[in-house]
Amino acid sequence: MPSKALLLASLLAFASLAHGAEEPRPRTITVSGQGEVRAEPDRAIVTLGIEARRPKLEDARAEVAKTVEAALKLTRDLKIDRELVRATGINVQPEYNWDPNARERHLIGYYVSRQIEVDLRDLDKLGPLLERAFDLGINQVSEPQLDSSRRRELEREALAKAVEDARLNAQAVARAAGARLGAPRTISATSGFVPPPVPMLKRAAMAEASDAAQSYQRGTMSFTGNVQIEYDLIPSE
Repeated sequence: MPSKALLLASLLAFASLAHGAEEPRPRTITVSGQGEVRAEPDRAIVTLGIEARRPKLEDARAEVAKTVEAALKLTRDLKIDRELVRATGINVQPEYNWDPNARERHLIGYYVSRQIEVDLRDLDKLGPLLERAFDLGINQVSEPQLDSSRRRELEREALAKAVEDARLNAQAVARAAGARLGAPRTISATSGFVPPPVPMLKRAAMAEASDAAQSYQRGTMSFTGNVQIEYDLIPSE
């Protein structure tokens, strides 16, 4: 008859072997899905730059100040909310010319600049704003950054489409493999948007256009969602 010590050792060894045995790997399938939603932009960020170079600082400052005031008046004339218009502080830089013979530099004038940033919520005013800004002496205009006030909502719609696309992909693969689709185990997702290309407004085009608002075509923005989902795979009975 085996001793109690030997019996206990045997039970411990059996428990250790049972614990060390690997659990069966779960049957899963991993698929990706894509979704896209298109919409017209309804807002734009426009940056207007004013620069002047003059031998005297006061002349350069006065020229920039005059143009800035005229540009701000333009935004008021177009009934753009003042809270959506921001003018930066003045930037002043002395400019020098290097004399190689005397090996020294000489002050030749001053460069003065300011910027006005407009958060435009009515894109029908985009053409008139840029056309009349050039006429006022604005000499630096950035490409408008088109956007949508519904961006987050549209990105979520694209993600929902991506999830549905992934589910259909997984079902097709599972059906072809003679199995059924179970619940999702893991999901990773990313979203983003691509603004429409916006060419700069040409002075020649503005001169010929009967309506400046027609000089810009809004195009459409593309909102995308991408997901990767791991599903349980259930063998068919």
